[in-house]
Amino acid sequence: MIRIRPSQDRGHTRVDWLDSRHTFSFADYYEREHMGFRQLRVLNEDRVTAGAGFGTHPHRDAEIITYVLEGALEHKDSMGNGSVIRPGEVQRMSAGTGVTHSEYNHSPTEPVHFLQIWILPERSGIEPSYEQKAFPLSATGDRLQLVASRDGRDGSLTVHQDVDLYAARIVSGRTVTQRLRPGRHAWLQVVRGELTVNVERLGAGDGASVSDEPSLEISAESKAELLLFDLA
Repeated sequence: MIRIRPSQDRGHTRVDWLDSRHTFSFADYYEREHMGFRQLRVLNEDRVTAGAGFGTHPHRDAEIITYVLEGALEHKDSMGNGSVIRPGEVQRMSAGTGVTHSEYNHSPTEPVHFLQIWILPERSGIEPSYEQKAFPLSATGDRLQLVASRDGRDGSLTVHQDVDLYAARIVSGRTVTQRLRPGRHAWLQVVRGELTVNVERLGAGDGASVSDEPSLEISAESKAELLLFDLA
């Protein structure tokens, strides 16, 4: 079963420095039927104006993944980490027992566009930790690139949950196949372009929950980029 979450149905927060779309309930946006999917709790698509951002704020008991699409995002946290995240790089912060951090647009002139993802950890009270790695998707040859996993295999980031997160860029007319083990579920998020997933058509910003499907045939109708969460 594949259920589409259309881009235009997402929640929307708009202030002078931030344009944010919420796939699941977040902040002032609340829909009882959209509180997340399996262990995936937050999937926000954020655009932040030049020089602006989120001031220092706390988190706990969340696996936070940041995926930058355009521009550069500056990160600082109470663990002593300071970094700039650019397209092709993925950051994972385990908030665990508690951490504070800030996120700002690194550029004084250009906007930054990124996805903010929260995954519920397998247990509470994990020691906070941080990782950031580059994943050159242009070199993946139209295949899914593992960017985060429970065991950190194949050079992926390590998350404290039974989740495999894949990313891919697929050229128009190409198809990739992802098999799902029995009892597994998936969430597919279209970052850019248009895709057909089995028989369902999705565009940029659309998401889809997947259950009771043995495999996914993902075909690019135009040059496309996607994230795929393989979930328990």
